[in-house]
Amino acid sequence: MMAAKGSAAGSGRSGPVDLGPVRPVAVSRLSELVAEQIRDFIVSEDLAENTRLPSERDLAVRFGASRPTVSQALRTLSLMGLVEIRPGSGAYVVHRPDRSMTASVSLMLELDKESVAELAELRLWLETIGVQEAVRRGAGGDLTEVRAAFERLKDGAGSASAWIAADTVFHATVVRRSGNPFLASIYESVHTAVIRYEYDPWIQSEKVPAWLKPSAAAKLIAIHEPIMQALEQGDEEAALEAVLRHHEVMLDHLQRRGSRK
Repeated sequence: MMAAKGSAAGSGRSGPVDLGPVRPVAVSRLSELVAEQIRDFIVSEDLAENTRLPSERDLAVRFGASRPTVSQALRTLSLMGLVEIRPGSGAYVVHRPDRSMTASVSLMLELDKESVAELAELRLWLETIGVQEAVRRGAGGDLTEVRAAFERLKDGAGSASAWIAADTVFHATVVRRSGNPFLASIYESVHTAVIRYEYDPWIQSEKVPAWLKPSAAAKLIAIHEPIMQALEQGDEEAALEAVLRHHEVMLDHLQRRGSRK
């Protein structure tokens, strides 16, 4: 095989090739790696919902990471709706992770942050289809799972860590009512990428955005309750209006997030 230009073989010298200065891996990248390791841990250990994860200290030892990195990783998993962080108690499994497109979608957004508006628009399209089908197929059906997700959402209002996880679970549960697992998987991936951008300051430093302050709890419930009501009433038009209204509020949050960069 021909030696690469500039290699030890090509230069007639022995020894390692000089690859230039070693660049440290960004903390955010490390936290993403640890988040993936914790995801794998939840799957491999077959951890059930409401199972308490090991402490941050124990996870740090297990995965050879610092506690701040583990903390970031848990916040990332929280906004994905996989874990819920309960202050003073620890992190608990919300649901087992499925295979998804989350990594590739997030990478695309990382390479082109200006495309977040288009990604949010795709999220709207997917949720619109999801809620529309949920209403059409769910007439007279069992909404127990959706109601439980909505009650969890209400209980989490006023707590950033609880709300972020519950929000993802609620929207994903609504879209899963469409009966199409592929739509649900794609939606969760896109939704996660969008809110990962929206809540990046919270992931990095636990900085709570203004719209998640306890004083804004009623407003947050007010943009989600119409979705729940429309499903209960089987009102397709109301459901579509509620999803659009939620999208408009999310866009406002994204714009405010972008203006602080």
